[in-house]
Order: sequence, then structure tokens, then C-alpha cells
Amino acid sequence: MALLNFKRTAPAQEVTVNPQVESFLKDYSIEVMPRTAEKVEDFRELLPEGTRVYIAHIEGTPIDEMAATAARLNRDGYKVMPHFPARIIKDKATLTDWISRYQGEADVNQALLLAGGVAQPHGEFDSSMQLLETGLFGDFDRLHVAGHPEGNRDIDPKGGMKNVDEALAWKQKFSETTDAKMALATQFAFDADPIIAWANSIKAAGIDLPVHIGIAGPAKLQTLIKFAIACGVGPSLKVLQKRAMDVTKLLLPYEPTEVITALAAHKAANPDFNIESVHFFPLGGIKTNANWAIANGGASGVPADQA
Repeated sequence: MALLNFKRTAPAQEVTVNPQVESFLKDYSIEVMPRTAEKVEDFRELLPEGTRVYIAHIEGTPIDEMAATAARLNRDGYKVMPHFPARIIKDKATLTDWISRYQGEADVNQALLLAGGVAQPHGEFDSSMQLLETGLFGDFDRLHVAGHPEGNRDIDPKGGMKNVDEALAWKQKFSETTDAKMALATQFAFDADPIIAWANSIKAAGIDLPVHIGIAGPAKLQTLIKFAIACGVGPSLKVLQKRAMDVTKLLLPYEPTEVITALAAHKAANPDFNIESVHFFPLGGIKTNANWAIANGGASGVPADQA
């Protein structure tokens, strides 16, 4: 039995919109899965017109469900960007089929290419670079690839950033050979300082791909800690651990207000800062995340059906 088995409900209050946050949230993107999308009756009640919606492809999800979700979002007027996780794609024929389905059924012309979170590849692909080398994404308008502000143990098993940095350099060179717009979509983090330091470091290293910074949406603290550990989030996990030690905050939902406010302020003071936009991981639910953006984003959060 839980020692503290009760909930605290904060009184409803109107949020004063921070103009820097409003600007920083312009054209934010968000991630869904077929099973989470099914729970949303009408995306236009939640998301701004033309929002880029990533569709996460979790191992075992049939391509039929992925394509159907993409088609629905496309009909609703959203920019659909499905995941292409290299390690769950068996071969080039499978990749060709997926692309054909997305383009034919949902008019998809954007994609996020990543290695994927499985330990053993299902077939011939192991990395996003191998997917790009197939040439099958030649007619896509936009291609995003993964960025890792706090490293990635799947890429650098011993820690550090050596392999991650080498992969970034490869992606930078590839971006110079394609007509598609490219960007880095990153793993989520909770602390602005490591994010800013990483973004500045890759820029200094000659990586000029714009960054779409991953931010975890509002959720229970226990949920975020679970996902953070599973996804290998590094230094900024301390933000959650510190919060968990404060009994006055332990029972309250986490919200990304602090990290977004800090990043927005840095962007306002440094207009050439290479973070271009925010990408939300709605770990506490799509509606919860969208409602936070509506409350805090001003004009940048207005749902399509209210625009």
C-alpha cells in the first residue's frame, strides 16, 4: 500500500503568457502512436493548424495502423512525419513498401529516420545513415534525423559522445547533398543548461543543422523518471531526482514550464541560437500536453478549430 495515497489538485488559474515562450513555441511539433491517436476524438480541438505530427513506430506495430493514422492526420490538415526505425525494417523491399503506403495513402513527404530502440536489428539496417544511403527518400521534402544532447548508450555503449559526434558529422555532410530540408530531432531532456551547452558545441563543430529540441510534456513525476531511465537521459535526470526528494512537489504533475522558459529566454537573447523549434513527447497524454501548450503558448498554441 502506498504511503502517500492521495492527490492534490491545484486551483484553476489563468496563465499569463510569456511572450518569449509564445515565440519559442511557434510551430512546435508533437508525437503520437496509433494507439494514443485512437483516444483523440478530434485533433483540431487540440493542435494548431498545420502542426507537424510525428508518428512513432514501435516494434510490432503493423504498417496498416501506421498508414491509417497518417491518413487521418493528413485529412485533418496536419504535416505527417512518420518514424522510420532502421533496426525494425527487415530489408529494402520492406522500406520501399512503407514509403509507398505512406505516400499513396497519406501524401507523406516528411520522415524521421533513426536507428530505433531495439538491441538486435531485424534485418539489414542498423542506422539512419543506412536508410539515407538507399536513395529511397529522394523525393521527400523534409528529413529529420536523431540528435542526442546527453549521449546515447545504444550508439556509445561505454558512454561519452564519440560515436554520436561521428554520426552527426556524417549527417551534416549528407545534408549538403540533398534538396530536402534536414533537422535534428532530439531526445528529451529536462534541464536547459546541458541543452544549451550541447547546441553550442555542435555549432562550434560545424554542424549547422537546425535543432528541434525534444521536451517531455506534462506528466506524473514517476512516469517521467521511468521513461528517462529507459531512454538513457543523462545529466538532466538530476532535475527530476531533485524534484522527487521534495515532498511538496512529489505529488504534483511535472510541467515543462521551467526548461522551456529558460530556453526561450536564451533564444530571445541569442537570435542565432540553433534551436529552431520545440518537439513534444506527450508522456502524460496528448490532451494534457496540448492543453499545456494552449494555456502557455498564446497565439502559438491556438487549436485549429479556434483559429
